[in-house]
Amino acid sequence: MYTAEELCEKIVSIYPDIGECGIDINVDYNKVENTWMVHLKKGSHKLDHFLETGDADSCVEGKKCIALGLEIAQLRKNIEGDQF
Repeated sequence: MYTAEELCEKIVSIYPDIGECGIDINVDYNKVENTWMVHLKKGSHKLDHFLETGDADSCVEGKKCIALGLEIAQLRKNIEGDQF
């Protein structure tokens, strides 16, 4: 098992501009749902996303990061107000 910090670092490695563009990112494990929670914040905008453990595992292990990358990209786009 990996830590929330390791998963967060993996997310930032996929999208290195997350911190640079003013988005705060936090990751923690939700024991009730048995999933990871990805929290993004920019200004007054906040988004929380459940990331399935299997998807997070694959990414951290270097096997597959497509699902995680797409989810984070969509969250980022929503925060920045690009969705309609």
